[in-house]
Amino acid sequence: MNWILEYYRCLESGDVSRRLKRVYEGLIDACNNPSNGYVFSDERAERVINFVERICVQSKGEWAGKPLELQLWQKAFISALFGFVDASGNRKYRESLLLVGRKNGKSTMLAALCLYAMLADFENGAEIYCMATKKAQAELIFEECCRMVRQSPLLSRMIKKRKTDLFSPINFSKIKPLGKNSDTLDGLNCSLCVIDELHNIKDRQQYEVMRLSQSARQNPLLLMITTAGTMRESVFDDLYSYACNVADGNIDDPAFLPILYELDDRDEWQDPQNWIKANPSLGVTKRLDDLQAKLKRAAQNPRDLAAVLVYDFNIIGNSANCWLTYEQWNNPATFNLDDFRGAYFIGGVDLSRVNDLTCASILLMDSAERKFCHQMYWLPADGFHDRIQREKVPYDKWQQAGFLRLCSGCTIRYSDITEWLMQLVQTIELSPLVIGYDPYAAAYWVDEMTAAGFRMEKIPQNAKNISLPMQHLGSDLIAKNLNYQNNPILRWCLSNVGVIEDIHENIMPIKANGAKNKIDGVSSLLDAYAGLYQHYGEMLNVAL
Repeated sequence: MNWILEYYRCLESGDVSRRLKRVYEGLIDACNNPSNGYVFSDERAERVINFVERICVQSKGEWAGKPLELQLWQKAFISALFGFVDASGNRKYRESLLLVGRKNGKSTMLAALCLYAMLADFENGAEIYCMATKKAQAELIFEECCRMVRQSPLLSRMIKKRKTDLFSPINFSKIKPLGKNSDTLDGLNCSLCVIDELHNIKDRQQYEVMRLSQSARQNPLLLMITTAGTMRESVFDDLYSYACNVADGNIDDPAFLPILYELDDRDEWQDPQNWIKANPSLGVTKRLDDLQAKLKRAAQNPRDLAAVLVYDFNIIGNSANCWLTYEQWNNPATFNLDDFRGAYFIGGVDLSRVNDLTCASILLMDSAERKFCHQMYWLPADGFHDRIQREKVPYDKWQQAGFLRLCSGCTIRYSDITEWLMQLVQTIELSPLVIGYDPYAAAYWVDEMTAAGFRMEKIPQNAKNISLPMQHLGSDLIAKNLNYQNNPILRWCLSNVGVIEDIHENIMPIKANGAKNKIDGVSSLLDAYAGLYQHYGEMLNVAL
């Protein structure tokens, strides 16, 4: 039985996301028209499915000890993952991202696949690792494996539980949970790595280390299972974007399998007919009445709704206590700064010394009153790599991409900011109207900037002064009237901004997701917005 074909027939008549249908169309074509030396083997696909359904058993509740029955979507996924092989029997797919709503039976399926890789995947000494951001999360799948072994007389004869892992003396293979920092994972020789809830992993190095640990294996597999989550500019965002590009045909990666159960549009959640797009097990492992109850409650509480959309429908979002939603601030548009040669700008600078980012923003405007933001960030060079390891933030990637610069020494050199602004004036012939700044810790820098010919303006950081600029910024973001060049650092800052109100309903930005997550890019932009609306007439008169 070709389960890929059987599942695709259901997709043709059912509700399914555009990307998922496109991926399965490609899989059907690959079944009918082998290419690059890979053919679809019913036998290899069925081997895995038979192992899962005949050897593995349910481990919890009233079904404990009974055979595990895979659903059609799971059989199709497993068939695609294991069924395409070359003449030597090596698998085509080495990496896969499965995006699926919570409670769709992923843990049970993953545990069974771990046991298959341990006992039946043609490799002695297999090393299978269950990874998550915390060991307790990683142990969820590991414990499911342990329960399956205990419930099965056959498996319990072949697999032994040791203190920290499962071990098979038959072929010297093992399954082990991992939740440690990436710098402690060197030396692994991984055959199968299952990363659970990828959206919670901040440190891209964890992913990279596990991927590189498979380089010596003949048939490695890196399997990532996740919901959308609320942590933005993380490794999930990178890999989800990559998976979308592979699914859309923009990137050719024959070894990467993207299976994305998601809504095509945010508003589709309001129609129950669309719920199955993100929940292929709806009505089986995922109870329909439970989802209906969640949505009924969420209708009365925006924060509950944000959580349901993220975890049940895979709508990309940020923390429910943030200022704006992901959909509101997300804008992939970019622009060429050279197109504004000779234009006027208003600047905003958020200064720091050691712990926070320093950011300078310039705000440009055209005759249609559309705004354009260009930014630069700075960190001290001393301790830079320690900071990356400690905070698990990809500052090094941002530096390599040109969004961030390093100041020599252990503090921020404010003269580097002056130099950057002078470069814009001299090389692109931009003309500054005014530079807004937080007077706290400005020190000698204001005198230096004034001597260089910049017109400086204090922006006191209180609700009275910041509220109106923050409201204007929010309106422009929602209306997509602000092009910020899809700057990844500003995107990260926007995802971390919460809001507080004073007794007069004036609003101020705060850190919504913890002290380590910065909002300095937004603070800098707000200083520029404060300057813009104090000098709006001047700016409009000189707009291109």
